[in-house]
Amino acid sequence: MSLQVVSAVSNSSLLQPGFSLLHFDGHVFLFGQKGWPKRSCPTGVFLLDIKQNELKMKPAFFSKDSCYLPPLRYPALCTLRGNGEPEEYQYIIHGGKTPNNDLSDKIYIMSLVSKNSKKATFQCVEKDLGGDVPEARYGHTINVVHSRGKSMSVIFGGRSYTPLAQRTTEKWNSVVDCLPSVFLVDFEFGCCTSYVLPELQDGLAFHVSVARNDTIYILGGHSLQNNTRSPSLYKLKVDLPLGSPAVTCTILPGGISVSSAIVTQTSDTRFVLVGGYQSDNQKRLVCNTIVLEDDKIEVVERTSPNWTPDIKHCRMWFGCDMGKGSVLLGIPGANKQLISDANYFYILRCKGAEEDKEEELTAQICSQTSAEDPGDSTPFEDSEEFCFSAEANSFDVDDTDTYNEDDEEDESETGYWITCSASCNIDINTWVPFYSTELNKPAMILCSSGAGHWVHAQCMDLSESMLLRLSEANVKYFCNEHVDLNRGLQTPQKVGRLKKQPMKPLRRKTSRRLTTPVKKSFLRRLFE
Repeated sequence: MSLQVVSAVSNSSLLQPGFSLLHFDGHVFLFGQKGWPKRSCPTGVFLLDIKQNELKMKPAFFSKDSCYLPPLRYPALCTLRGNGEPEEYQYIIHGGKTPNNDLSDKIYIMSLVSKNSKKATFQCVEKDLGGDVPEARYGHTINVVHSRGKSMSVIFGGRSYTPLAQRTTEKWNSVVDCLPSVFLVDFEFGCCTSYVLPELQDGLAFHVSVARNDTIYILGGHSLQNNTRSPSLYKLKVDLPLGSPAVTCTILPGGISVSSAIVTQTSDTRFVLVGGYQSDNQKRLVCNTIVLEDDKIEVVERTSPNWTPDIKHCRMWFGCDMGKGSVLLGIPGANKQLISDANYFYILRCKGAEEDKEEELTAQICSQTSAEDPGDSTPFEDSEEFCFSAEANSFDVDDTDTYNEDDEEDESETGYWITCSASCNIDINTWVPFYSTELNKPAMILCSSGAGHWVHAQCMDLSESMLLRLSEANVKYFCNEHVDLNRGLQTPQKVGRLKKQPMKPLRRKTSRRLTTPVKKSFLRRLFE
């Protein structure tokens, strides 16, 4: 196992705990960025391009017939092989958290439509399901099993918000373990069926699952109810006869007490488990090899890499499988005081020395081939050995196509959990709804001072009736810190003097006199 430092990371703040990596045609794509997508990349899907140990993120695109796919963190993902070419496959995406902390219960099918040296285009389709549809959740797993010539997806575990009927003001945003039910999803007919197995007593989240043929093995996971990490090893076997499916569960010895671990596949029957936590405040620095052969599983400890001091002493770490024996690991940037980036990343290669040499040779061949023909054909094809390095992953894309987060507004300054004022006391960990219109995020109102900024209505001591009036009326609002300043800057309007109309004097009634001068000639003719 070798650990490589990614020395310069661009836009690393988009990669936060809960992101996912998709592997298409020998390349790695990021899904589940931090915050909502920006104008530079409206899809929220990026190609991870590594050149000279520098990680760059380049936008990917969706086809016109694709549905909307929000950036989801902590979803469940797995690959679904197609009926055509063996190398063609799709990704199933279920659940996850949106940037607003809303949970998704939708299932998406994502596939690569076209790719050349300049552009990668995906198609995303939302699947409609019926029956026992799994509730919205995150931190769960999904796997595909094959039995008797048929295939089905299996969903298990995760966490969700407390049901509405059980919510209280103090625990409005609290999460609970999902029920330990096993869901079978048939994408051909669009139906779901749930199974309750007596061996599965506690709900598990952030566990590890590995599938082979008709069997799924579940290791570790954290239970909120007991605040424990399960040391059990569960074996789920799915039989798909012509009638109703049959699901059985067996508890095996040799489990691992771990949560949030990462699994990468190094061969057809071998996997490597790295990372995770063995307690709330202690990382798990030990690595294991998982071997699946026939109907058996073997979990053995293996030599760990030489972890850097930054990794050893950091409080948390996170990452995701990059495919074919490589893992992308991240640690908070606060451990390195000289650099101001949010996170720092490492690439862990879990294959042996001989396999790494074969990877490097394959990568050089692929790199030479792509340099000779940089046209519309793909630079690389999926190979048996995968190397995510400067030589292995090279797109001929100009630097102007690289996503630059500095051109966009900072999500932390426009989110719901900002410090809106000096007296702000809104905390994402302790906040409870204050107004009847709030559910899982605080109500905010725009202050019109200067360029404008958002403040929490609760911090401004606004009553619910006043908040509704301001939201409905087309008037400017100024927060408590700027209302006096705004009044002082206002110039009093000039008030014009009222014109007093003169009163008409009362006249006495007099005899009408001839006031118009009359010529004498006219009078003579009148009396003649």
